[in-house]
Amino acid sequence: MRRIHWLPLLLLALAAPRADAQLTVQITRGMAESVPIAVVPLGWDAPGAAPWDVSATVHADLERSGRFRPLPRSQMLEFPRSAAAVDAADWRMLKVDYVVVGQLSPLPDGRFELRYELVQAATGERLLGATLPADRGALKLASHRVADAIYERILGVRGAFSTRIAYVAVDGPATARGYRLVIADADGANERVVFASPEPILSPTWSPDGRSLAYVSFHSGLPAVYVQELRTGDQVRVSAYSGINGAPSFSPDGSQLALALSRRDGNVDIYVLTLATKDLRRLTDDLSIDTEPAWAPDGRSLYFTSDRAGAPQVYRLGLAAGDRPRRITFEGSYNARPRVSPDGRELAVVTLDRGAYRIAAVDAERGTPRVLSNGRLDESPSWSPNGADIIYATREGGRGVLAIVAADGRIQQRLAAGSGDVREPAWSPFAR
Repeated sequence: MRRIHWLPLLLLALAAPRADAQLTVQITRGMAESVPIAVVPLGWDAPGAAPWDVSATVHADLERSGRFRPLPRSQMLEFPRSAAAVDAADWRMLKVDYVVVGQLSPLPDGRFELRYELVQAATGERLLGATLPADRGALKLASHRVADAIYERILGVRGAFSTRIAYVAVDGPATARGYRLVIADADGANERVVFASPEPILSPTWSPDGRSLAYVSFHSGLPAVYVQELRTGDQVRVSAYSGINGAPSFSPDGSQLALALSRRDGNVDIYVLTLATKDLRRLTDDLSIDTEPAWAPDGRSLYFTSDRAGAPQVYRLGLAAGDRPRRITFEGSYNARPRVSPDGRELAVVTLDRGAYRIAAVDAERGTPRVLSNGRLDESPSWSPNGADIIYATREGGRGVLAIVAADGRIQQRLAAGSGDVREPAWSPFAR
């Protein structure tokens, strides 16, 4: 079996120090034309303190996106609770374009009612308004959904603040490492360990409904692909063939997994596994290494990495009978790990750019690349479900951190743990 020598970044996943899963988000570059907005503290009339600061969460979400510039509370002149009470002239004086107001109220059944409105300061027009009931424990998620709605109303793109990310954290010294598969909110909070093992965990990927993760684990002694249901924790081994079992990717309908397997001949090729029947179909049969499959959104084709031209490049293969792989990337000597944007128009890839491994967006039809990141060892790109951002793994200060870059490259963020290493990020789909 040929050694996969052109995946140098994989070695970093096996040599990481202790990880502390809680991630902290830092905007390293935002938009100069970010939208000025005021998120007024929600009214609360019941005894004691409000159970959750909804406005602070909405403020943080919008600010973290890099596309908004929320006004600090200390600079607000008034604290209206309804659109009717907003004095648009006062907010225009503060150079604010939009104002968010609302009220949080307890309900007789122990839940809470979250009411919010969005007002345009230039005209005083009420652009958005809704009421959300929520349990105490769901108030933060409700806050993220408020931010999603505001983001979409102003920018015309669905917000992704209420989605989640999965990633791998590595604990302990080199002689006694532990690997953890973690899921967290998109802002890095509320982390939860899905699976832990003393052996490596690689390539997590979400099912289309967001209810399961597929990943590679070595905890049985050999590499195998598992699918784990997040609510119950049930884990099913779906691929444990002799040789390499790697790079799982769910089909858009969730019924199949594309995999990279070496099978009996020792050559790495792309296969499709039907989960219900365990039927296995071989898609490529080439002396080269074919790996890292990713489905097109319509489910009719796959993108994958192959060195059949002498170096890693991205190819597309239709799934109809007689279809042949078509090379997509031509610029540069290394383009790998394709991930398809939600609209299918672009691929996020790892590219070799001026001696460094970086994240690029590639036009899926023309193959033209656009380098987005500026690190030295950037890897594992994953699109946000709205296509606005790409999360990826990189190195900073000698350890692994996660980073986010806008699809146009104008906004960059870092998501770093308190200490140690995090890597292999995967952004969840929208909840169904």
